[in-house]
Amino acid sequence: VEAIRARVGDHPVYLTFDIDCLGPAFAPGTGTPVCGGLSTVQALEILGGLRGINLVGMDVVEVAPAYDSADITSLAAATLAMEMLCLYAARHKVDR
Repeated sequence: VEAIRARVGDHPVYLTFDIDCLGPAFAPGTGTPVCGGLSTVQALEILGGLRGINLVGMDVVEVAPAYDSADITSLAAATLAMEMLCLYAARHKVDR
């Protein structure tokens, strides 16, 4: 988180989250699962640590519903997207 914050500073940031960085236990529904990837909790902690960055847009990519048998990946992606929206909302609240 510190490295990200140092890199982006006050610049406008477009944040994209590639779901395949999560381990297959947390996101099996992706075209390129990564064994040993992050847990959903770790990803949420990283995103939470970015509160206050100058976020101007965001997306979550690489969810493959055809491989997501129990909607685990979709739920993870929706949760991460919601956290990203909270980052965006917090940024605007601080600006007012």
